[in-house]
Amino acid sequence: MAEASTQYKLIVLYMLDQVDFPLTNTQISNFMLNKDYTTYFTVQQAISELVHAELIRTEPTHNNTHYYLTPAGRETLSYLPDKISDAIKADVLDYFKENQMELRQEISIIADYYKTTSQGFAARCQLKERNRPLIDLTVTVKSKTEAEAICANWKSQHEDVYGYLMELLLK
Repeated sequence: MAEASTQYKLIVLYMLDQVDFPLTNTQISNFMLNKDYTTYFTVQQAISELVHAELIRTEPTHNNTHYYLTPAGRETLSYLPDKISDAIKADVLDYFKENQMELRQEISIIADYYKTTSQGFAARCQLKERNRPLIDLTVTVKSKTEAEAICANWKSQHEDVYGYLMELLLK
């Protein structure tokens, strides 16, 4: 079982090494499950062990977690290039080729909220391009419901909001 566990960890490291943006827990899990490599719980265990070993780092949001490859993770992967079969590497690359726009968009449009010290909520909306912020907007509201609405609407209306602000501010 240790060999299989190591294989799953290497696949996660390889996936993160092949992209220039973080991947979400959902994206990693979906790949592993859709290819019938393993079960959901085994994927979560592999990810947890990689985080604990500091081979990947996390950035949590209210509805998902973003994973980044650390330098130690990249170094570990470089020591074991032949431990991932060419077929698995091809599966990973095909997955990215088929889903790159959706994967990148999920990471580029970020909306999260948190409780403030003044008993309200702050909704933080970001639009990133190549992991650099184009806009980082935080709006303070009175209720969790309002913060959730802002986050949900940001996902669908970010282009309009960004365009409007740029037009208004560049007059």
